Amino acid sequence: MDWKMGQAAILPCRSGGTYVMELYEWFRKFINECPSGQITLHEFRRHFCDGTVGTESAEYAEQIFRTLDNNGDGVVDFREYVTAISMLVEGSPMEKLRWSFKLYDKDKDGTITRAEMLEIMQAVYKMSVAASITQPNPLTAEECTNRIFVRLDKDKNAVITLDEFIEGALDDEWIREMLECDLHTVKVERPLKSPGPP
Repeated sequence: MDWKMGQAAILPCRSGGTYVMELYEWFRKFINECPSGQITLHEFRRHFCDGTVGTESAEYAEQIFRTLDNNGDGVVDFREYVTAISMLVEGSPMEKLRWSFKLYDKDKDGTITRAEMLEIMQAVYKMSVAASITQPNPLTAEECTNRIFVRLDKDKNAVITLDEFIEGALDDEWIREMLECDLHTVKVERPLKSPGPP
């Protein structure tokens, strides 16, 4: 399997499963782990990410959490969670890229700097290596970041805007695969079952 941004932790692909069943599994986990209907960053790390690669996922989990927390109140409620998971399962490429942009834009200023992108890339690389889930990627996190910046920063002003991010990713499959966040970034405690032999 090629290494890609969205596959820091493996969740079985949708083949053999349906959209409704996949959503149900994610919602069931949220309700089981968070009966109050809200989850804090600490709980999110413990229940949704630490099962994959332990402490290596902490940085990435925090950024995922901040992106899920739309209103910035420090907790993710069921509505925020449902909205994000539904979109990541069934959203259009444009919707997924908008969400991924928020993941990279750590300071929420509407642009992505090279440092912001590199920080996320490095966290994902650490997770991928720790989980031993991918074949070695010939590019380092720094090389991936540099390649993406060269292709996306059209006006050469050292930041990537939302428009540059979406336009560049839609025009380039490699970039889209590297940048598009999906449900492989967070592990479900009990893997989804697929028909047939393992």
